[in-house]
Amino acid sequence: MDFAFTEEQEMIRDTAAAFLAEVSSSEAVRRAMATESGYDSALWRRICDEMYWQAIHIPEAYGGLGLGYVELVAMMEQMGRYLLCSPYFSTVCLATNALLVAGNEDQKTRWLGELGAGQVTATLAFNGGSRSWAADSITASFRREGDEFVLNGDYRYVIDGHTAGLLVVAAREEGSSGEQGISLFLVPAQTAGVRRRWLPTLDQARKQAAVTLDNVRLDGTSLMGACGQAWPALGKVLDLAAIALAAEQVGGCQQLLDMTVEYTTERVQFNRPIASFQAVKHKAADMMLKTEVARSAVYYAACVADEALRGGELGAELPEAASVAKSYCSDAYFAVAGEALQLFGGVGFTWEYDVHLYFKRAKSSEHLLGDGSSHRERLAVTLLDQGRSS
Repeated sequence: MDFAFTEEQEMIRDTAAAFLAEVSSSEAVRRAMATESGYDSALWRRICDEMYWQAIHIPEAYGGLGLGYVELVAMMEQMGRYLLCSPYFSTVCLATNALLVAGNEDQKTRWLGELGAGQVTATLAFNGGSRSWAADSITASFRREGDEFVLNGDYRYVIDGHTAGLLVVAAREEGSSGEQGISLFLVPAQTAGVRRRWLPTLDQARKQAAVTLDNVRLDGTSLMGACGQAWPALGKVLDLAAIALAAEQVGGCQQLLDMTVEYTTERVQFNRPIASFQAVKHKAADMMLKTEVARSAVYYAACVADEALRGGELGAELPEAASVAKSYCSDAYFAVAGEALQLFGGVGFTWEYDVHLYFKRAKSSEHLLGDGSSHRERLAVTLLDQGRSS
C-alpha cells in the first residue's frame, strides 16, 4: 500500500502536535499524574470545546466530525509523543468504538451525541483480572429476571474507570464459557450497585480502576446487540483499540528518539559529544529503524480499521493487522525505551528526567490489550486456520 497523508490529515497531525506541545509539557504531565483523576478537567474541556477531538470519527449523523480512523491514529501518535493525560483513549478508542460497532440507533443517538459534545466520559470494562485479553478473561455474569438483566462480577484494568460517567461492560450469561453467552451493556456509573476504586499502577500517567457490579439491575434498553452474541463485536472493538494504542506507542518511540539524539549531542565525553561515537550512532539508528517500521505497521492497520468500520472488503484483515501492529509496536516501544535509558546513562533513571515516564508507559502499554507474544500466537493460530480451510 502506497500511503501518504492528505493535506487535511497533515493539518490535523500538525495542529495536534502544536497544541500538545503547548498544553502537555513535562510539568503539565507531572501535575496531572499526581492527581487521582489523572487529568486536568480544564484541559479536557479545551480539547472537547476548542479542538473537538473526542468527536473525530463519530459520524456526522450523530453530531461528530465524520472523519476516519487514519485521522484518529494520527492524533493518537501525537498524544503518545507528549504523554497526554486525559480520558481520551478510554472514551474515544474504547467506549465510542463499542457504540459504533455494537450500539443500536437509539443508543448511538443518545450516547454518541453526549460523548461527541464532551458532556460525559466513558470506558470499557471486560477483563476480570486475567493475564489473557481473550474471551475467557470475562468473568462477570448476568441473568435475566423478567424484562431486566441482573449483573454481578469484578473488573480490573479498567482505564479511567473511577472517573468515567458511562461504563460499557461485558458479562457472560450464567453457565456459559468461552466466546458463548457474552453480552455488552451500557451502565451509567451512578447506577445502584456499581462500585469503583482507583488502583495505583506502574504508569502514573494512565489511571486504572477496579469496578464491581453487585446485583446491578438494567432494563432491556441497556443491552447492546443480540443477547449472548457480543463476542465478535467486542473482539472488533478490542482490535480497533489495539491499533490506537499501537499508534500511541509509535509516538512514544519518536519522542524517545528525539530526546536521546538531543541529549547525546549535548553530552560531552573525552572532549567530544557522545553522539559522535560509533556505538552510540548504531543504537540511535536501531531506535530509528524500529520507530519507522512500527509507524508503517500502524498506518496500514489504520487503513484496515477504516475499512472495517465502513464495511469495506479490506476490513476482514482487521484481526491480523491489529495483531501485527500491536505486537511489533509493543516490542519496539519497550526496546527503544531501554536504549534511551542506556544512552542517558545514570540520569535516565532519575525523577528529574522524563525518560522514566516513557519507560513506564512502554511497559504498561506492552501488556495492555495483549503483549507481543500473545498477538503473535494469535496470528499463528489465524494463519494456521486459514491454511487448513484453503
